[in-house]
Amino acid sequence: MVTPPDVSVVREAAARALGEDRGPEDITSFVLIPADRTCKARIFAKESGILAGVIVAEAVFREASPDILLTRILEDGEPVQKATTVLEMSGPARTILTAERSALNFIQRLSGIATLTSRYVQATRSHKARILDTRKTTPGLRALEKYAVRCGGGTNHRMGLYDAFMPKDNHLIFSDTGGNLAEVVRKLRAFDSQVPLTVEADTLDQVRQLAELDVDTILLDNMSNETMAQAVSLIGGRCKTEASGNMTLERVPGVAATEVDFISVGALTHSATALDFSLEMTL
Repeated sequence: MVTPPDVSVVREAAARALGEDRGPEDITSFVLIPADRTCKARIFAKESGILAGVIVAEAVFREASPDILLTRILEDGEPVQKATTVLEMSGPARTILTAERSALNFIQRLSGIATLTSRYVQATRSHKARILDTRKTTPGLRALEKYAVRCGGGTNHRMGLYDAFMPKDNHLIFSDTGGNLAEVVRKLRAFDSQVPLTVEADTLDQVRQLAELDVDTILLDNMSNETMAQAVSLIGGRCKTEASGNMTLERVPGVAATEVDFISVGALTHSATALDFSLEMTL
């Protein structure tokens, strides 16, 4: 089972989404559905992929009413086939209707990310490279979207600006180091020697310099596959390597063949297409 986000993160996201959709009252359901009317319901997939977000959908229904009974059929991270039920429930019909869209939004969005991630992982399975996500996430949903990446077999990059050093071009331009890579590394290590340090390289000359310094990972930014292969050879295992920039499903097999350690893919979270799910209610 994939380790889920903290319970408080899931609950907060569920409450925020439900509150946004319901507002003061779901007026259509309030007028048309008697308060004592109950039903059974299920959420099922309308296409195949990798499941993610069931835990958040459950939190939405619990937020809507403690009287909704939930039965999880599939776990996040598992393959799901078209027409397969992933979650069953029973309880007040009015409240299930109110929570329906928010719950489906989470499952569709997160399963889309997990499914796309799985495709990237499969595309590079013949090599050692691991697929990384980025910070290109939906504001307020980063923990959940990075969870979906894990459900798809991917690996999380840094969670934010606080848990890893990652100086890029603009840091070098505006810092007081004069862009000197050795001085950049020295200052960051002096601040905290235990924090992971990744430094971006745009050229082979920068790769040569960084390979001699105390860095954990060299990020090979927007390089051709041929140049990346040269960079990996120059580094010679002295630190990890990460390929970044314009990574597509068609390109990543060739990138992985350069024997980089990681490939970071912004598309996992900024361009994933939602996987289609539906909720069916019965008396």
